[in-house]
Amino acid sequence: MYEALKKFISSKGDIDMQSLDSICSHFDLVTTHRNEILLDYEQVANYYYFVNKGAVRVFTLTNEGEEISRYFAFEDTFVTALPSFIDQKPAEEYLQTIEKSELLRISRADFYKLVVLEPVFSKLYTEILELGFIVAQKRIYGFQGYDALSKVKWVIKNQPKLLLRVSNKMAASFLGITPSTLSRLKAKL
Repeated sequence: MYEALKKFISSKGDIDMQSLDSICSHFDLVTTHRNEILLDYEQVANYYYFVNKGAVRVFTLTNEGEEISRYFAFEDTFVTALPSFIDQKPAEEYLQTIEKSELLRISRADFYKLVVLEPVFSKLYTEILELGFIVAQKRIYGFQGYDALSKVKWVIKNQPKLLLRVSNKMAASFLGITPSTLSRLKAKL
């Protein structure tokens, strides 16, 4: 159950088995069905999830009820509604499993306790924040001025699992294009 998490944490720095086991003891196994909501719009994010198997999507809704996907997390990735997790205000976005998933969940209190007590976990948190910032910046600035084809090529290069495992509707909402445009472009590539 913890093999992938242990491998992931071990890749971030030297850690002894006792510390690794201690870190893992703070995570609970959560198994979900496809399309299960882990966090609702008005809820406060009190958990961080590590994806053992499956996929999680972070999305929001427009005033017209249209879904806008912001992030997709696949195996060996951490995911939460990070602004809500940090500032403890309503998420204003949803976390949803988009496949039957096996997740390891840690509470906010345990997460920050490990950040203080375990140097490798502190390093992991810093990397999560940095990676989140970099991906968001690349997506925001990279998509400015990109035509639809360039956006699809960017996703193929930077997030190759996305187009293979996510519906065209969800992927199109992430790219800011229509599903029919995405289908047409995928057929050309």
